[in-house]
Amino acid sequence: MLILRPTRKLTQLAPEPLSPGEVSDTALGDWYANRLVVDRKPLVLLVSSTSLLAILAPSKPLRDLPWRMPDLVAARLRRLGIAPILIQAEVDAMHPVRIAKPEDRSILGFLVEFGKSVPYYIDIGTAHHVESLAFAEDQLARSPWHAGKSSRTVWPIDRARELLADRWGRAIPSRPAP
Repeated sequence: MLILRPTRKLTQLAPEPLSPGEVSDTALGDWYANRLVVDRKPLVLLVSSTSLLAILAPSKPLRDLPWRMPDLVAARLRRLGIAPILIQAEVDAMHPVRIAKPEDRSILGFLVEFGKSVPYYIDIGTAHHVESLAFAEDQLARSPWHAGKSSRTVWPIDRARELLADRWGRAIPSRPAP
Protein backbone atom coordinates (compact mmCIF):
# COMPACT_ATOMS: atom_id res chain seq x y z
CA MET A 1 0.00 0.00 0.00
CA LEU A 2 1.14 3.53 -0.77
CA ILE A 3 -0.03 6.50 1.25
CA LEU A 4 -0.28 9.81 -0.59
CA ARG A 5 -0.33 12.82 1.74
CA PRO A 6 -1.53 15.95 -0.09
CA THR A 7 -1.33 19.46 1.38
CA ARG A 8 -4.41 21.62 1.92
CA LYS A 9 -3.86 23.19 -1.50
CA LEU A 10 -4.92 19.86 -2.98
CA THR A 11 -8.38 19.84 -1.43
CA GLN A 12 -9.71 17.87 -4.39
CA LEU A 13 -7.93 14.84 -2.94
CA ALA A 14 -10.06 14.65 0.20
CA PRO A 15 -8.32 12.60 2.91
CA GLU A 16 -9.75 9.20 3.60
CA PRO A 17 -9.83 8.09 7.20
CA LEU A 18 -6.77 6.02 8.01
CA SER A 19 -5.56 4.73 11.33
CA PRO A 20 -3.01 7.10 12.85
CA GLY A 21 0.54 5.95 12.26
CA GLU A 22 -0.30 3.87 9.19
CA VAL A 23 2.63 3.93 6.74
CA SER A 24 3.38 2.82 3.21
CA ASP A 25 4.71 -0.65 2.41
CA THR A 26 7.10 0.74 -0.19
CA ALA A 27 10.84 1.36 0.04
CA LEU A 28 10.37 5.06 -0.64
CA GLY A 29 7.68 5.45 2.01
CA ASP A 30 4.77 7.88 1.96
CA TRP A 31 4.65 10.50 -0.78
CA TYR A 32 3.75 14.09 0.06
CA ALA A 33 2.13 16.23 -2.63
CA ASN A 34 1.77 19.95 -3.17
CA ARG A 35 0.55 22.10 -6.03
CA LEU A 36 2.74 24.82 -7.43
CA VAL A 37 2.62 27.11 -10.43
CA VAL A 38 5.71 27.68 -12.55
CA ASP A 39 5.52 29.98 -15.56
CA ARG A 40 1.71 29.97 -15.22
CA LYS A 41 1.64 26.17 -15.53
CA PRO A 42 0.10 24.20 -12.65
CA LEU A 43 2.36 21.40 -11.47
CA VAL A 44 2.26 18.86 -8.70
CA LEU A 45 5.39 18.36 -6.62
CA LEU A 46 5.73 14.95 -4.98
CA VAL A 47 8.37 14.17 -2.35
CA SER A 48 9.22 10.78 -0.88
CA SER A 49 9.13 10.94 2.91
CA THR A 50 12.13 8.64 3.35
CA SER A 51 14.48 9.59 0.51
CA LEU A 52 13.38 13.17 -0.28
CA LEU A 53 13.32 12.16 -3.95
CA ALA A 54 11.17 14.66 -5.86
CA ILE A 55 8.84 14.20 -8.80
CA LEU A 56 7.34 17.01 -10.87
CA ALA A 57 4.32 16.39 -13.07
CA PRO A 58 1.51 18.35 -14.68
CA SER A 59 -1.20 18.70 -12.07
CA LYS A 60 -4.06 18.00 -14.43
CA PRO A 61 -6.00 15.85 -14.04
CA LEU A 62 -5.45 16.25 -10.31
CA ARG A 63 -8.18 13.82 -9.27
CA ASP A 64 -6.30 11.07 -11.13
CA LEU A 65 -3.10 11.60 -9.13
CA PRO A 66 -3.57 8.52 -6.89
CA TRP A 67 -3.96 6.32 -9.97
CA ARG A 68 -1.01 8.00 -11.73
CA MET A 69 1.37 7.55 -8.77
CA PRO A 70 2.76 4.11 -9.74
CA ASP A 71 3.51 5.30 -13.28
CA LEU A 72 5.05 8.57 -12.07
CA VAL A 73 7.31 6.79 -9.60
CA ALA A 74 8.29 4.11 -12.13
CA ALA A 75 9.20 6.74 -14.72
CA ARG A 76 11.27 8.66 -12.16
CA LEU A 77 13.14 5.54 -11.08
CA ARG A 78 13.83 4.62 -14.73
CA ARG A 79 15.38 8.08 -15.23
CA LEU A 80 17.63 7.36 -12.25
CA GLY A 81 18.82 4.14 -13.89
CA ILE A 82 17.34 1.83 -11.27
CA ALA A 83 17.16 -1.85 -12.27
CA PRO A 84 13.79 -2.77 -13.80
CA ILE A 85 13.26 -5.61 -11.30
CA LEU A 86 13.55 -3.14 -8.40
CA ILE A 87 11.22 -0.67 -10.08
CA GLN A 88 8.66 -3.43 -10.57
CA ALA A 89 8.95 -4.49 -6.91
CA GLU A 90 8.38 -0.90 -5.79
CA VAL A 91 5.41 -0.42 -8.13
CA ASP A 92 3.85 -3.73 -7.05
CA ALA A 93 4.03 -2.59 -3.42
CA MET A 94 2.21 0.66 -4.28
CA HIS A 95 -1.23 -0.92 -4.65
CA PRO A 96 -3.61 0.31 -3.38
CA VAL A 97 -2.90 4.02 -3.11
CA ARG A 98 -4.59 5.56 -0.07
CA ILE A 99 -4.90 9.24 0.76
CA ALA A 100 -4.26 10.64 4.23
CA LYS A 101 -3.50 13.93 5.91
CA PRO A 102 0.15 15.00 6.16
CA GLU A 103 1.81 13.93 9.41
CA ASP A 104 5.48 14.94 9.11
CA ARG A 105 5.95 18.71 9.29
CA SER A 106 9.58 18.43 8.20
CA ILE A 107 8.50 16.90 4.88
CA LEU A 108 6.02 19.74 4.46
CA GLY A 109 8.99 22.08 4.94
CA PHE A 110 10.88 20.26 2.20
CA LEU A 111 7.86 20.67 -0.09
CA VAL A 112 8.05 24.42 0.50
CA GLU A 113 11.82 24.58 -0.04
CA PHE A 114 11.69 22.39 -3.15
CA GLY A 115 8.81 24.48 -4.47
CA LYS A 116 10.91 27.64 -4.07
CA SER A 117 13.83 26.03 -5.94
CA VAL A 118 11.92 24.60 -8.90
CA PRO A 119 11.40 27.89 -10.81
CA TYR A 120 15.17 28.40 -10.92
CA TYR A 121 15.62 25.12 -12.78
CA ILE A 122 12.92 25.61 -15.42
CA ASP A 123 13.39 28.05 -18.28
CA ILE A 124 10.55 30.42 -19.09
CA GLY A 125 8.12 28.82 -21.51
CA THR A 126 9.24 25.24 -20.84
CA ALA A 127 7.31 24.32 -17.68
CA HIS A 128 5.12 21.95 -19.66
CA HIS A 129 8.05 20.12 -21.27
CA VAL A 130 8.92 16.72 -19.83
CA GLU A 131 12.63 17.43 -20.31
CA SER A 132 12.45 20.61 -18.21
CA LEU A 133 10.61 18.84 -15.40
CA ALA A 134 13.15 15.98 -15.48
CA PHE A 135 16.03 18.47 -15.32
CA ALA A 136 14.49 20.17 -12.26
CA GLU A 137 13.94 16.77 -10.60
CA ASP A 138 17.58 15.86 -11.21
CA GLN A 139 18.79 19.13 -9.69
CA LEU A 140 16.72 18.50 -6.56
CA ALA A 141 17.95 14.88 -6.37
CA ARG A 142 21.58 15.96 -6.57
CA SER A 143 21.22 18.67 -3.91
CA PRO A 144 22.22 17.91 -0.32
CA TRP A 145 19.46 18.30 2.27
CA HIS A 146 19.64 18.22 6.04
CA ALA A 147 16.72 16.18 7.31
CA GLY A 148 14.97 16.15 10.66
CA LYS A 149 16.70 15.89 14.00
CA SER A 150 19.56 13.92 12.50
CA SER A 151 22.83 15.61 11.68
CA ARG A 152 23.01 13.47 8.55
CA THR A 153 22.99 15.11 5.15
CA VAL A 154 20.65 13.43 2.68
CA TRP A 155 21.39 13.23 -1.03
CA PRO A 156 18.01 12.10 -2.43
CA ILE A 157 19.48 10.25 -5.41
CA ASP A 158 21.74 8.15 -3.20
CA ARG A 159 19.19 7.69 -0.43
CA ALA A 160 16.58 6.40 -2.90
CA ARG A 161 19.08 3.85 -4.24
CA GLU A 162 19.96 2.71 -0.69
CA LEU A 163 16.33 2.33 0.34
CA LEU A 164 15.40 0.35 -2.75
CA ALA A 165 18.39 -1.97 -2.29
CA ASP A 166 17.67 -2.47 1.41
CA ARG A 167 13.94 -3.09 0.96
CA TRP A 168 14.05 -5.31 -2.09
CA GLY A 169 17.34 -7.09 -1.30
CA ARG A 170 19.20 -6.49 -4.51
CA ALA A 171 22.34 -4.53 -5.22
CA ILE A 172 21.99 -1.38 -7.29
CA PRO A 173 24.97 -0.18 -9.24
CA SER A 174 26.27 3.12 -7.96
CA ARG A 175 25.65 6.22 -10.01
CA PRO A 176 28.40 7.46 -12.28
CA ALA A 177 30.46 10.39 -11.05
CA PRO A 178 29.23 13.74 -12.40
